[in-house]
Amino acid sequence: MSEEALNHIVYSRNVIEFVTVAKEYCTYIESHASYSRKDFLKKMQLVLPLLYLKMSLIPALSDENADMPEKFVTEVDYSFLLNRLSTKLGQYDSYREVFDPGMQFSEEALSANISENICDIYQDTKDFIMAFRIGTPEIMTGALWECQNNFETYWGQKLVNGLRAIHAVIYNDMDDDGEEEAPLMMDEPDENNKKSWVSKHFENYSDKEENIDNEL
Repeated sequence: MSEEALNHIVYSRNVIEFVTVAKEYCTYIESHASYSRKDFLKKMQLVLPLLYLKMSLIPALSDENADMPEKFVTEVDYSFLLNRLSTKLGQYDSYREVFDPGMQFSEEALSANISENICDIYQDTKDFIMAFRIGTPEIMTGALWECQNNFETYWGQKLVNGLRAIHAVIYNDMDDDGEEEAPLMMDEPDENNKKSWVSKHFENYSDKEENIDNEL
């Protein structure tokens, strides 16, 4: 690789560190079934602040020369994961939201879900990681720009809101008893009767150990 290529923003220290944390976050989400409810939330308590910090350190990008990346996490993938996480968190999933723009128009308290916050962040960071793996600077730049833009306008707020709720759950003596896992199944995503890669991942996870350093 040429010196000019190595000096590209996508190979900078701040970007590589964000990639590393984003991969770790996605791995925790994909392996959530191997953790108890409390241990999973403690993982989120540790990785979410790092995800926020590392993205915040990346210089602002322009979309002028960015190639818009392909999407990898489908609506079926998202719904499947949301169902699993919602079941795992159970009664601790819902919390009162104070930063919803709709609050000014509502006479009642609005609620949100930790599982939805987690899935929204996962969808964007997983798409970013998958596009980043392609290794083409133009595509990597486009993926980084889109992830950064979505962080500023959407999932950054989701992250801090969800972290506030996770903090409250962890430090209010949550009970791990009675936790149940959603069944490992989901609707078929297309007419070819093929399961999504997320579904296949969960079904095969117990038979393999993933090495996050080998994905890039």
